[in-house]
Amino acid sequence: MSDQQQKFERFRALHAGTQAFVIPNPWDAGSARLLASLGFEALATTSAGYAFSKGKLDSFAGLERSEILGNASEIVAATDLPVTADLEDGFGAAPETCAETIRLACKAGLVGGSIEDATGDSANPIYDLSQSVERVQAAAEAASNLPFLLTARSENFLCGRRDLDDTIRRLQAFSAAGADVLYAPGLPDLEAIRTVCASVDKPVNVVMGLNKLNVSVGELSNAGVRRISVGGSFARAALGALMRAAEEVRTNGTFTYAGDALPASAIVKLMSQEKRREGSE
Repeated sequence: MSDQQQKFERFRALHAGTQAFVIPNPWDAGSARLLASLGFEALATTSAGYAFSKGKLDSFAGLERSEILGNASEIVAATDLPVTADLEDGFGAAPETCAETIRLACKAGLVGGSIEDATGDSANPIYDLSQSVERVQAAAEAASNLPFLLTARSENFLCGRRDLDDTIRRLQAFSAAGADVLYAPGLPDLEAIRTVCASVDKPVNVVMGLNKLNVSVGELSNAGVRRISVGGSFARAALGALMRAAEEVRTNGTFTYAGDALPASAIVKLMSQEKRREGSE
């Protein structure tokens, strides 16, 4: 069995558990190594976190498929963990474009990825249901013979369409089209999350850190969630620490922020070019 196939089997098994697992979102190889050192079992990329690191907006117009997959391949190479990717809208409206994105993502070493139904057009932000289903079906067919777990996203709540019934209808259609995991970012409360989980037949991913929703891993797990990601919120937390440190120096002329910084010795150890294999130090 290939290394990628083994990672895929591990990743798929995580979704079959009875409790939710947390999959954090590094934005580069360095943050991936930090997160892997804490014992997480898998990682997910973040288009927002990557965009911030490049001084770009997290937008369809600002991010190209080649750079997103290049960043993802660096994260894959940085650890021995399974990695799934934020693949935006598949980088094109056509179903075949979504399918090609899945094939390229697998070639980059990824064992999973998400396709969303947002168009990037403010006048018409969500693809029609029929077109959305065709896109997911094409992606699922491309993934069917690959070590790749497909996540299908309904972006209603991120695009101002706070319609839970339509969101559930879309997720159900995506499941029937072949998606392995379902995801509706921006759900407003635990009751909505519970309703989604009870209404679909595939594992559900919920993103935390996106809004002010403050619930625990245990509460989400009891609601039926099987995977919890953090999107770009870890990247925003890191940027927040940078801004606070810089503001302290600029405003106060002091350097107390260094007391909370990771020691250089710890970073050197984590950034070692020798990847840590399972069962080794």
